[in-house]
Amino acid sequence: MQVSRSVCLMTSQILWKLLRSKEASAAVDARTWPPVLDTDDLPKKKPPLLFKPSDSDTLAYLDFSVSTTGMLAGVQMSHGATSAFCRSIKLQCELYPSREVALCLEPCCGLGFVLWCLCSVYSGHQSILIPPPELEANPSLWLSAVSQSRVRDACCSYSVMELCTKGLGLQTGALKARGLDLSRVRTCVVVAEERPRTASQAFSKLFKDLGLHPRAVSTFGCRVNLAICLRGTSGPDPTSVYVDMRALRHDRVRLVERGSPHSLPLMESGKILPGVGIIIANPETKGPMGESHPGEIWVHRGHNASGYVTVDGHEALHSDHFCSRLSFRDTQTIWARTGYLGFLRRTELTAASAERRDALYVVGALEEATELRGMRYHPTDIETSIIRTHESITECAAFTWTNLLVVVVELDGSEQEALDLVPLVTNVVLEERYLIVGVVVVVDMGVIPINSRGEKQRMHLRDGFLADQLDPVYVAYNR
Repeated sequence: MQVSRSVCLMTSQILWKLLRSKEASAAVDARTWPPVLDTDDLPKKKPPLLFKPSDSDTLAYLDFSVSTTGMLAGVQMSHGATSAFCRSIKLQCELYPSREVALCLEPCCGLGFVLWCLCSVYSGHQSILIPPPELEANPSLWLSAVSQSRVRDACCSYSVMELCTKGLGLQTGALKARGLDLSRVRTCVVVAEERPRTASQAFSKLFKDLGLHPRAVSTFGCRVNLAICLRGTSGPDPTSVYVDMRALRHDRVRLVERGSPHSLPLMESGKILPGVGIIIANPETKGPMGESHPGEIWVHRGHNASGYVTVDGHEALHSDHFCSRLSFRDTQTIWARTGYLGFLRRTELTAASAERRDALYVVGALEEATELRGMRYHPTDIETSIIRTHESITECAAFTWTNLLVVVVELDGSEQEALDLVPLVTNVVLEERYLIVGVVVVVDMGVIPINSRGEKQRMHLRDGFLADQLDPVYVAYNR
């Protein structure tokens, strides 16, 4: 509240009662807060006048969220950007009043807030919200709501998919006997700010006996633009390509056949929204990149955010993210820098204009990429190799510290197994990634911080490691 300097607070009745409790009064003084709007207390009378901004660039709302680096930051969304955003989603998803959309996302920030609050008003469709924390006690709640309401469009996060996969993986027969039917689901969109995971494909295969069509696909968005790609109701299935990991480490894109040695599968991040312009640029020289080289994804659209609002007040340091220009070629267009590496490929599939469309493939976050020995490595690739080494490893995260590669693994077993994990982790990273692990940290389950979207906060974990706050089971230094 102090950072945003808000004049109004909107929250649920349960959370507001918690903030006014005696336990919370020791930390926060709710009496000094601005007026509170209870989302569970609907107005009985229709307001006589609707607010119309005098300028489309007027600030509409601040969207605060915790990034993968563990930093709490907000973006400024104007009225014009908000209207353009809702218009693009309406066209892409073909939303109209008779449609119903089931959401299992955080409703107070990011794309979950836009789909739940803004698009419902703009398009007139009905949104069914299932809070993600409810799935921890009842994993079948979301799928049951989708089945009972006969929803055709559903949106969730990777954490929701993982809860359903782990909690209901052995109960598909019982769910089918109870009448749970997912055959009406036409699209199941995974909202994430990262490279599409294979978890969406595993989710589709696991629940195919319940009628779920294998069309679950990731949506790509970031802080400067919450939705660059979004799976629409019509159009072909997302495409996948296989790239050579050795070439990708040298910032080159070389397509290979499926099953080839050192191949890495990359899935398309959904269909680019109408009117969104994307270019791949060199993050250092700001020049456009060719098709055979990955670069930073820059986006040009009316629903881009207009600026940052940070806790430390250093918004000016990030102003270049929202108003960048290419160093040559088209130097007049203003682009927003996403901070993610990726590349565009012209597919053989055609768009509505009968022209071949561009597919966007996200490689990884630029600030989380690790440069070792002149090559660029992405933590998710290293973690994929590690998590397959032993059944007791439930989660892992990788980051660098003073030119050393640090790997943190969560152990689901006895402490005696911690010593066995060190040589396994060291060998698999050396054999598959040609890297030497400097430090192996074995911790208990739940130590690796994960945000509400199911994304690992590696930089936050790194800060905890440097401050000696992880309380590890075992630490090994490979010298």
